[in-house]
Amino acid sequence: MGKISLRKRGLVKRGETWHCDFVVNGQRFRQSLGTTDWREAQNKKKQLIAEASEGKLTHNSTTLARLPFGQAADEYVNARKLELAPASQAKEKQLLVQLRIYFKQEPLKAVTVKQITDYRAWRAEQKVGPATLNAELGILRRILKRAKLWARVADDIRPLREPSTIGRAITEEEKQRLLKTAVMRPEWETAYLAAILCLNTTARGCELKGLQWCDVDLFARTLTIRKSKTAAGERVVPLTGVAVSALARLRQRAEGFGSVEPSHYVFAAFVPKFTFNGKRVVDYNVTGFDPTRHVKSWRTAWRTLTKKAGLPGFRFHDLRHCAITQLAENGTSDSTIMAIAGHVSRRMLERYSHVRMEAKRTAMETLAVSTRTAGYDTNHDTNAVVPGTRPV
Repeated sequence: MGKISLRKRGLVKRGETWHCDFVVNGQRFRQSLGTTDWREAQNKKKQLIAEASEGKLTHNSTTLARLPFGQAADEYVNARKLELAPASQAKEKQLLVQLRIYFKQEPLKAVTVKQITDYRAWRAEQKVGPATLNAELGILRRILKRAKLWARVADDIRPLREPSTIGRAITEEEKQRLLKTAVMRPEWETAYLAAILCLNTTARGCELKGLQWCDVDLFARTLTIRKSKTAAGERVVPLTGVAVSALARLRQRAEGFGSVEPSHYVFAAFVPKFTFNGKRVVDYNVTGFDPTRHVKSWRTAWRTLTKKAGLPGFRFHDLRHCAITQLAENGTSDSTIMAIAGHVSRRMLERYSHVRMEAKRTAMETLAVSTRTAGYDTNHDTNAVVPGTRPV
């Protein structure tokens, strides 16, 4: 820290930068103002005093601002434990990995606009898409907000434009090719069964991972989704015969390792030991099975099998869009789709309304058949209208 060279009206200049030191309601606040201009420092100090008086500036936020980035990130993660579901906590920890690598032990208050834009450029060079970049900067924004530092950079940092897609619905031929590929290798079994359930229930991947056997009623043929991204996602879904078969297969697999309790996970965690023929997996044995934990991911298997099926980049979540699209093509109403699929964004519903219109148009054409057979020829009567005349 530089030598104190000047003290002026509650402002302290250390090196070239002004710092403030004031007390509000018996609480002391000391903070860098990030400027070398005295008039700007005065204005910033007045703003901080006003925030402190309104309870918007706390001692915790000023302390957090002085912490190294890694430590500030740890405090943020701990503070979010009561606010987020376990899956969301894991997601945020993953999004923090590259931020920790880049900012290392940089004090939070020293993070600048240039560092943030440089970080974004660094990640873009790694072929990271705009959606992931926005998610990572969203974490950084929330950390800086907790330290009352985001306002300094907010005007210069804007979210990147993301592709205007809400999912990809593949054709029936592509879907059959995908499923036929998925049964080709034993290491894809979990991903295959999850795909079958998603296509027959509209369930998200996170919803499938959170399923316990108490949520499955094979006699009533229903699936209760108790854990979802939102409250609207909690629902009861009727099971198709195909979905019942997939669940029965998962149940049989679980019973092979002992008794199955209602609290056990449908997609239980397991440790496989593969048998290879060259580079190809020909079989596998489960060396560890823990039904009290759900499987973390089937991402690796999914990426490999979609590439093998000629559908690289096709996401597991896109299966949900396939299922909802099929419901829409069958003329299912908005309210029924939402009852089955849970929360569906307005943008998604608008897309599916166009799909339904095509299904309705096809259905309405069947009405025209009967009127044509009754002797009413649309083309003949339309062509018989004299141009320029209006019906009275």
